[in-house]
Amino acid sequence: MATPQKSNPPAKPNGSGERRIFGTDGVRGTANIEPVTAETALKLGRAAAHIFAQRTPSERTTIVIGKDTRLSCYMLENALAAGVMSLGADVLFIGPLPTPGVAYITRSLRADAGIVLSASHNPYEDNGIKFFRHDGYKLDDEVEQRIEHLVFSGEIEAIRPTAGRIGRATRIDDALGRYVEFAKQSFPRGMTLDGMRIAVDCANGAAYKSTPCILRELGADAVIAHNTPNGSNINRDCGSMHPEQIQRLVKETKAQIGISHDGDADRVVLCDELGGIVDGDEIMAIAAIDFIKRGRLAQNTLVATVMSNFGLDETLKRHEGRVLRTKVGDRYVIEAMMKQDLNVGGEQSGHMIFRDFSTTGDGIVSALQILRIMVETGQPLSELRKCLAKYPQAQRNLKVREKRPIEEMSDVVRLVAEAEQELAGAGRVLLRYSGTEPKIRLLIEGRDGDRINAQADRIAGVIQEAIGA
Repeated sequence: MATPQKSNPPAKPNGSGERRIFGTDGVRGTANIEPVTAETALKLGRAAAHIFAQRTPSERTTIVIGKDTRLSCYMLENALAAGVMSLGADVLFIGPLPTPGVAYITRSLRADAGIVLSASHNPYEDNGIKFFRHDGYKLDDEVEQRIEHLVFSGEIEAIRPTAGRIGRATRIDDALGRYVEFAKQSFPRGMTLDGMRIAVDCANGAAYKSTPCILRELGADAVIAHNTPNGSNINRDCGSMHPEQIQRLVKETKAQIGISHDGDADRVVLCDELGGIVDGDEIMAIAAIDFIKRGRLAQNTLVATVMSNFGLDETLKRHEGRVLRTKVGDRYVIEAMMKQDLNVGGEQSGHMIFRDFSTTGDGIVSALQILRIMVETGQPLSELRKCLAKYPQAQRNLKVREKRPIEEMSDVVRLVAEAEQELAGAGRVLLRYSGTEPKIRLLIEGRDGDRINAQADRIAGVIQEAIGA
């Protein structure tokens, strides 16, 4: 008999009182536990097919389905496809490909939507379902709510095409090659990486073929690690969540730079030739300054989230630029970029969006921008990163057994207020729940590292007592 498994947090009501299964980045949780089950995937496929069929002028709706390297992707892929086809839409299977690759292939094949199965940096037992529009951008909240309504309401249960109206599935064999050529186009034609040794940690994830291929075709001597996925080793002690691995590889191979992806390769963490980790804030600072100098940064404005270091604002100001802040989540970064027609943005975690090239975070495209700057300036990454002087930050990520409203935890609220008073305007405190994991995230930023770490420990201790897992 199967051992009972843990359950994901129950679906929450949305603004209309219906259950909510979408988080900040699609539907995510433990695979084969609601809502990440074959049953719900089938319903999501049906709902998505219905929504996108209403948006397309063509006679038949087409939806791309891609995935990362998790074992559970096989189960969810087939369930989604069954749901899509049962509503009369066609499926295009593209196999394992980075999330930005799925977004690009959706546009390239002129499909009506794209779906990617991935839980990004989460452990392999998790999985997720994310949707893209026909133009490669993520769905807005309104469309997600409509899909949720159809999943739970049973409104489309009676829609049952028969005979030739049932959808069909086709496998696209050249998706990888299409994405490789797309990513290479973000690197200047005529420029090469000849003579550059690059260490790469593929996280045993979706980029295990694409990133090595892209770098080698551009002339690099690419040393690859963790590129043998087996269904259960994605993100396991490797990838961007374990930067010590790329540090070790850079030192062992004497590489000029290290590139470390997460499971679906929509983010990247870099390592300089001295073994120092270069995070998203530093990557954004290097890129933004370069774009300003070349007159390419739209409105001289970089988009970042509230989690990015305040030193980023000071760095951009010195170069006559500015930082526009958003809520945490690359979807909010992209929304702000689209609303104000901006072209560079990202997160400290390594999600970077270069809208001149891509519609979503793309780890290899981001890395290629830094590689271009290294080639053009002749400077090593250890020198380029010095453009950003960071404020000390104390971060705590705590697992929780419930996501109780923060304002109801009076002791936590009191300690946060005391910390903010001590900082006296020369720092900040951010406390929020993760939108994709059962965690609460605390960030304190200030000029005195010892002080903010002591503050973080006090607040984290009270949180642990109140709601710690």
